[in-house]
Amino acid sequence: MTIKAGDTVPNATLVRMTENGPDKVQAQEFFKGKKVALFSVPGAFTPTCSAKHLPGFVAKADDLKSAGIDEIACTAVNDAFVMDAWQKQNEAGDVTMLADGNGEFAKALGLEMDGSGFGMGTRGQRFSMIVNDGTVEQINVEAPGEFRVSSAEHMLETM
Repeated sequence: MTIKAGDTVPNATLVRMTENGPDKVQAQEFFKGKKVALFSVPGAFTPTCSAKHLPGFVAKADDLKSAGIDEIACTAVNDAFVMDAWQKQNEAGDVTMLADGNGEFAKALGLEMDGSGFGMGTRGQRFSMIVNDGTVEQINVEAPGEFRVSSAEHMLETM
């Protein structure tokens, strides 16, 4: 079943990089007590993700925070080392990178996709959502091959 507005974010283990190395975080704990703009990309360093999706959230970080967002986070079915390198290369310090290395979170959301045709295996779909204290307020899932409704600009227009 695919997550929808009004649902509680399912629990899954995500990993974020810290000064001391990878740190496991439970999704429900991460989203507790704050309003988060979360976006998901099929993979770090992939064309649309690197050229448009991440840069859009970096560019609009101040606008999102002015609109009431406490934290901006990105998830992908990559490991924490890849997510950390991607964050650094894109100077995306305003975005918390949450590695979903095994695709557990994407599957729990019902938003996994089969990227095996591109040699990528199972990945998470491209989407964005606003999560307020663990509850999904807004979710925008892209059609395959598109990049419109999961952008930072679209999120700001629909808040």
